[in-house]
Amino acid sequence: MKNQLLRLLVIVAVLAMGQQSGAQVVNSIGDENMKVPQGMKPQEKKAGNPYIADLDTETPYFQYIDSAQTCIYSHDWPQAEQWLLKAFKADPDNPGNSMVLSNIATLQRYQGKLADAVKNYTLALDMTPHAVTLLLNRAALYVEMDIVQRAIDDYERVCELDFYNTEARYSLGVLAMERGDTNRAEDLFNEIKRINPNSGLYHEGMGLLHKRNGNHARAAELFSQLIKVQPTAQLLGHRADCYLAMKRLNDAEEDIRTALEMSPGDPYLYLLRAKLNKLRFQRDDMNRDIDTAVSLGLSRDYINQALNEQ
Repeated sequence: MKNQLLRLLVIVAVLAMGQQSGAQVVNSIGDENMKVPQGMKPQEKKAGNPYIADLDTETPYFQYIDSAQTCIYSHDWPQAEQWLLKAFKADPDNPGNSMVLSNIATLQRYQGKLADAVKNYTLALDMTPHAVTLLLNRAALYVEMDIVQRAIDDYERVCELDFYNTEARYSLGVLAMERGDTNRAEDLFNEIKRINPNSGLYHEGMGLLHKRNGNHARAAELFSQLIKVQPTAQLLGHRADCYLAMKRLNDAEEDIRTALEMSPGDPYLYLLRAKLNKLRFQRDDMNRDIDTAVSLGLSRDYINQALNEQ
């Protein structure tokens, strides 16, 4: 049960990731990977932004991409995917297709088409093998699909390419905890601290480690430090879980209520509230929260196991 919860954190916790399940639609792959796509005219090179380009928006390729962007803004994932597929087919040799394929993969992931998403992330990486964002997105998807060793391989590759990347180290640390290797997890979190002493990922990782080891008071303290700076539904959920273990039920209730206001579609928060209601012997409320968590994607067996561990 603890391992399953930890695995969820890899999917949702990496701070730089975008919308659902840790993936993001990208606007660039990285300077070291990009060539000027057909239809773009490099005019001036600047540090950090190598090309100022005029887009030839008269080409079908860029018109399709523009239509896809409009659909993305309105969260019409299926139609956005179709426009990007049209762009790829209109100009299959365009060097910009790494970005197109990556975004197709992310849109497919949003729709639950996970095998297709893996395929297209991989095709994009074949074109731009040093693209850290693509590796992070594919790694998080592998975790979601329970293909953990491939996720680890991608995260380790990110660390090779970008020594200062703390997201990959955080995810590797969480996966190490899942395997029961708490020493490795602590080493990875300490690496984050050496790279960035003020990193929230270090504090969150160590909070999770203390929580796993049963030191709920110290874990809650670490989560509180982060919440003071930038409260998120995830951090509030972590702290609420610690408060539940410490039988600080009123504090847990407040955190769960605030977190649900921020993220009403998060099934884990309803699981936490079910735990709270169980501790208060409010069985009807507990059952309603269980049903809501199930409707949002958690399995009933998973929830029952969590409740039985209280």
